Amino acid sequence: MAGGAAVLEDSSLLSRLDRALLPVERICAMASGLAIFSLMFLAAISVTGRKFFGTPLPGYVDLIEVAMPIIAIMGISYVQRDGSHIRMDMVVSALKGRALWLFELLSVLMILILMTMLTWGAYEHFDRAFDCARPLCSRDSTTDIYIPWWPSKLMVPIAFGVLVARLVLQSIGYARALVLGLENPVAVPLTLSVAEQAAIEARAVQGDD
Repeated sequence: MAGGAAVLEDSSLLSRLDRALLPVERICAMASGLAIFSLMFLAAISVTGRKFFGTPLPGYVDLIEVAMPIIAIMGISYVQRDGSHIRMDMVVSALKGRALWLFELLSVLMILILMTMLTWGAYEHFDRAFDCARPLCSRDSTTDIYIPWWPSKLMVPIAFGVLVARLVLQSIGYARALVLGLENPVAVPLTLSVAEQAAIEARAVQGDD
């Protein structure tokens, strides 16, 4: 996106729901960051073991595989909230008023339909791997050190479910802005110009001082 984005807040129910979902999104994003940070240490341990002891970290590839859903997906709703996903906004930046809110509403609704189907499919994929009648409740595991796959597969529908909740809130926000003709609706990312973003950063710096 060009510039940055801001999410306005007020005392409405929609804004309260937006703020209530935000901590969940932050926890998911933090889990993703911690997974990346942990893999850095695992890589260092594996390289050190290979160089000085002739043995890399056992199951290093397996650990990367099971951590990948956390790394790739858990933070997706957090960046959806403030519009940080990369997108082609050359057309969107030229729209104003109801035309802009209609375009955004249709976009979010299409994403919502897709993510709802993916959430269902991801849960079915987890369910096929989960069976408490088996050891470690797992029908399948990694090939090296036999880590059960179901906890990693469970992270996908959880992350997608949080994103679906976010998309529902944004759909309501855009629909409300479209019907009421609002200029600055709450609970949706509002694109900032470079000057507006610089002004916000300047105020933040002054506040820290």
